Amino acid sequence: MTITKPGADAAVPPPAHPRRWAGLAVLSASLLLITMDITILNVALPAMSADLRPDSVQLLWIVDVYALVVSGLLVTVAALGDRWGRRRMLLAGFTVFGLASAGILVTDGANQVIAIRALLGLGGAMIMPSTLSMIRHLFTEPKERATALGVWAATAAVGSAVGPIVGGALLEHFSWHSAFLVNVPVMVVAIVAGMVLLPESRAPRPGRWDAVGTVLSIAGMVALVYAIKHFGKEGFGDPGALAAAAIAVVLLPLFVVWCLRVPNPILEVRLFGRRAFSAGSIAALCTSLAVAAVLLLLAQWMQLVEGHGPLEAGVRLLPAAVGAAIVSPAAPWLAGRIGTRTVLAGGLVVSGSGFLVMAFGPRPLSYATVAIALALVGAGMGSLAIASAVIMVGAPPEKAGSAAAVDEVSYELGAALGVAVLGSVAAAVYRADLSFPWLAERGVTGAAAADARESLGGAMEVARHAGPAGAEVMARAQAAFTTSLEGASLAGGALMVLTGLLVWWLAPRDLDVSAGHH
Repeated sequence: MTITKPGADAAVPPPAHPRRWAGLAVLSASLLLITMDITILNVALPAMSADLRPDSVQLLWIVDVYALVVSGLLVTVAALGDRWGRRRMLLAGFTVFGLASAGILVTDGANQVIAIRALLGLGGAMIMPSTLSMIRHLFTEPKERATALGVWAATAAVGSAVGPIVGGALLEHFSWHSAFLVNVPVMVVAIVAGMVLLPESRAPRPGRWDAVGTVLSIAGMVALVYAIKHFGKEGFGDPGALAAAAIAVVLLPLFVVWCLRVPNPILEVRLFGRRAFSAGSIAALCTSLAVAAVLLLLAQWMQLVEGHGPLEAGVRLLPAAVGAAIVSPAAPWLAGRIGTRTVLAGGLVVSGSGFLVMAFGPRPLSYATVAIALALVGAGMGSLAIASAVIMVGAPPEKAGSAAAVDEVSYELGAALGVAVLGSVAAAVYRADLSFPWLAERGVTGAAAADARESLGGAMEVARHAGPAGAEVMARAQAAFTTSLEGASLAGGALMVLTGLLVWWLAPRDLDVSAGHH
């Protein structure tokens, strides 16, 4: 859908909003909470699993449905915000997010938690594109806008890294429900601050609504992620997964063709013909894909294998936040000195090297190795603070709405696919090391064996009731989980390094995010 921002056609940009920096603080704070919510659940999963006893697919859906709903709805909601008003959409998103978080008080099963996470995804989809679009509205001067976009992207990176620490602190003193309830008071404050500080903005000529494109994109993405998850659990012969894969293979290319043929598509696919735009989008997608999955596995490894409490596990993930916090503010400066392309591609390679340290470091895997790896991953993520600016610079002003939606979709779709793909790979490695025959030799059969192979938490619960063989079952399950973490790290590292090379080739050498053009 072609979206024209206010002032996009004017020769002289409109004056900057007097409360733009206070507005940026509100937008960044709301984004911080949304990105924290993606990773805050990582440290809550062991306690949640012990309480709700979800199977492996339910566990993946609890983690992944949030990012899936966000990525499926972002383009649609961004277009609605351009019509309805971006501040109005943002405040509505705050309300949905807060109410959904409070809804965790009345849930008592895994499927209900999945539903709550889906509602949180709806709220997140309403909030995230509105923040980026409103930054473009608030900051009309190119250098100020580049700085604001850098702050926005750095906030997202830091939020993802500190989420497990906040979650760990909450779980030390409260139940896993607190990982949801912490959102409620923050959303109340955000609603009040947004009403006071943020101006309203909307597109003057939003065009016709693309209902067909909306249905194709959402249905295609849901089918794709469903297929990936169930292939990981049931194997490639699972009828339901095969059917879902067939639907995705039909609908997603059809969505692309539809967007290329209609005059006002919901997503301006032609933007990917611009090298800078494609480079920024691919960098965001692949970074999110690798980081979301490996951090999820690491949070569980620290608690269930290393034996740390939720808070200590969260604190031990801190090197990633420190690396991101140090490098993020310097990324625009570095881009001005050594080139945007170098910083963007180099960040991917640095993060990838962090994952490879975990994959090939000394055995057995120790926290010292993990800490070095996390610092490298965080530093690489920090340098990617300019990815959003690259995406926005790579699009013409009249396509800014579509560009903002693609930027958000890249991160959220990456997180959904990362947990689905790398999470399924890790689960397959884990189950291969903890086979039914091996368990049967230790007296673990039937439902108990199935529970042990569903998740490490399930295996530890089974081991407690397995008699003399319990200690051996627990040790084998922990070793299998560590192997699965190393395998996921290898896959994530290889992906990041290859993506870095691709981005280096794609990004124009003279790309300048500070000037607003290249």
